[in-house]
Amino acid sequence: MHEKDAIAKAMKQLKAQGHVFEDEGATWLRTTDFGDDKDRVLIKSDGELTYFSSDTAYYVNKRDRGFDICIYMLGADHHGYVGRLKATAACAGDNPEYNIEVMIGQLVKIMEGGEEVKLSKRAGTIITLEDLVEKVGVDAARYTLIRYPVNTPMVLDVDLLKKRTNDNPVYYVQYAHARIAAVLRNAVEYKIRYGLDVYQPELLVHERERELLGALAEYPLIVESAASMREPHRIARYIEALAGLYHGFYSDCRVLPMGDEVPSALHATRATLCEAVRQVIYNGLSLLGVHAPERM
Repeated sequence: MHEKDAIAKAMKQLKAQGHVFEDEGATWLRTTDFGDDKDRVLIKSDGELTYFSSDTAYYVNKRDRGFDICIYMLGADHHGYVGRLKATAACAGDNPEYNIEVMIGQLVKIMEGGEEVKLSKRAGTIITLEDLVEKVGVDAARYTLIRYPVNTPMVLDVDLLKKRTNDNPVYYVQYAHARIAAVLRNAVEYKIRYGLDVYQPELLVHERERELLGALAEYPLIVESAASMREPHRIARYIEALAGLYHGFYSDCRVLPMGDEVPSALHATRATLCEAVRQVIYNGLSLLGVHAPERM
């Protein structure tokens, strides 16, 4: 923003709106016109820019780039910023109840070796996101951070996220995808065709099959609610539940023929159901930015 002179452009736009004023040698934004508890300094009397000037320029710049809704994610101790950010949107001529949303996150507790890792800015003991990714990998880090509601404190167990067991949520979901991919590869070896052209839903009468069908039908609503409510954790929790239903189905419903059994229409239909579950798990993981492995 500094290189592209975004701050100066933002100042010019805000002045045109009539909310910038000079006082005691400093440049201010009159955010009190829109509910803020005090006006905010943009440029100090010595000419130095404030942090708030960068915040303001960022908002104006993002709107100029065509984004109609700007979503801010702030830390648990930054409630005081909500009013000034909304006032900034109003000063820019926007609707603060539509054009800007401010979400407040909660603290993350990190466990390693059975003990909490004590973090302190004062002592300089921190764990960066880069550190976390190095410890557990991109998929586990991203999935774990996204599977909790924003407003819920999080406990992140480094040792658990390294495990290749069902206790590790990301492994659990990825393994379900890999398992289905393996089943479908075997189906091809058995010369079982699957797809909508051979799918006969009337054959799916087992309770496990009906559970899977019902869960698949919910996926579009889950995605819609996750987007509209800014709650992507809904997708993570959904695909975890779907993976659990699939594991139950896999145990109780034979997808592939046994021994000399001839592949039937039921096998083809169940394989098609498997492909539908695989596709939805893949879609969900893709929305979260997490890989869906074919083999594990």
